[in-house]
Amino acid sequence: MSQRNLVILTKIILFYSIFYILMKAIALFGGAWLVPNLLLMLPYLLLGSIAWILVRREQYSWWFVGIGAAVIILTRIYEAQFSLWVQQQLVL
Repeated sequence: MSQRNLVILTKIILFYSIFYILMKAIALFGGAWLVPNLLLMLPYLLLGSIAWILVRREQYSWWFVGIGAAVIILTRIYEAQFSLWVQQQLVL
């Protein structure tokens, strides 16, 4: 794939991370569980920070895009189960 696609995918990961963090912050102010949502924000804070650095330095990596896509997919698949499990562990 071309360098142009790599740049686009890195920026998509950056914008998705920012969007996800904002949505979780809005959910927290709306009364959602605190700890599970903060824990779900952590991988996106890391992804967003790394993506921001890569975009600023104009150094792009297919490894980052692959790992970022995997983190996004796995987080979205297991988000509800993880939130419920964490909240149950806190209550016990």
